[in-house]
Amino acid sequence: MARIVMKFGGTSVADIDRIHNVARHVKRETDAGHEVAVVVSAMSGKTNELVGWAQAMPRATGAESPFFDAREYDAIVASGEQVTSGLLAIALQSMGVDARSWQGWQIPIRTDNAHGAARIEDIDGSEIVRRMGTGQVAVVAGFQGIGPDNRIATLGRGGSDTSAVAVAAAVKADRCDIYTDVDGVYTTDPRIEPKARRLPKISFEEMLEMASLGAKVLQVRSVELAMVHKVRTFVRSSFEDPDAPGMGDFDNPPGTLICDEDEIVEQQVVTGIAYAKDEAQISLRRVADRPGVSAGIFGPLAEANINVDMIVQNISEDGSRTDMTFTVPSGDLDKAVAVLDKVRETIGFDAIQSEAGLVKVSVIGIGMRSHAGVAAIAFKALAEKGINIRAITTSEIKISILIDGPYAELAVRTLHSVYGLDKQ
Repeated sequence: MARIVMKFGGTSVADIDRIHNVARHVKRETDAGHEVAVVVSAMSGKTNELVGWAQAMPRATGAESPFFDAREYDAIVASGEQVTSGLLAIALQSMGVDARSWQGWQIPIRTDNAHGAARIEDIDGSEIVRRMGTGQVAVVAGFQGIGPDNRIATLGRGGSDTSAVAVAAAVKADRCDIYTDVDGVYTTDPRIEPKARRLPKISFEEMLEMASLGAKVLQVRSVELAMVHKVRTFVRSSFEDPDAPGMGDFDNPPGTLICDEDEIVEQQVVTGIAYAKDEAQISLRRVADRPGVSAGIFGPLAEANINVDMIVQNISEDGSRTDMTFTVPSGDLDKAVAVLDKVRETIGFDAIQSEAGLVKVSVIGIGMRSHAGVAAIAFKALAEKGINIRAITTSEIKISILIDGPYAELAVRTLHSVYGLDKQ
């Protein structure tokens, strides 16, 4: 007997039939004698509908400002998960499984006060553990907790993944299964490269890089929590028949295991290729080279909640001036340029140049730590395809390359092939 946390996303609980299918997955595990907690998202499209209502309300009343209280926003959007948790509990009860729904505040899942983007600070899982010990399934509404002001606080989009991993850590689960509309983590996006392969295992560090660099399988924060608390996490498909062969295999179910790198015996040099579209590049020309300039540039951008990624600095021959180039999401480009214009005289630079529509392609693998020449292989392969590199950043286990948008798919396929990821 083991303790398992199962998480089901919006597409997995999109309607009554799919919620029934989820209940079959849960019943399979309870029939095997496992203690089970389930974390659910809102039904597909429901959160967007609730957000739309919240945003439309001020205008509907004739208010001049479109802004509203974030605490009321959380009260509205958290209701989607509440509905799903209740429906799944009813489905399980109807199938003879003892189940009870739980809202975030009932557990409680305690968060900070950043309504709309709260971070989990503590979970008291003792009552859920007690109920699970009696054979009762806990069906937990994901994406939500309770803030210091005793108001519902939501964790940001994709927050149910984080809820699931946090609950798994709190109840000391043997495994956390993230059920989604894909059957695992692939070497790259199969929509771009049909030869992409499902990975049987991937390390926490690699998955963190994949998630932060464009892979949409898991929320970044959930991978961080899994890594910190050593929560063995499986990415699995909810659309597989719950009773298909192997689905009940505890040690090796179909999907991808995210785990400590010590569990991965044969480590490839490169594990996967990720990409992120809609990157924009900003270049500040002839910036005064003196202490505090970087803080003067990136401090105001951070205060405006603009995420800066790749940063390249070139110093002039006499050391008096520098060119500073960095990337931001394309959606934040106009906002970033406006922020920099305001501090232009304080920083001291001659011109701002910007360009949208770029793509960041990343090569990821823990094997890169002990192998030389990985970057050179990428640069040569892209050069042979006529792909120009705008900027490069590296870490121990990743290389990120900024290129022109039209070359994104060609670059992904080229790198996937040159590192042998298309071979079994």
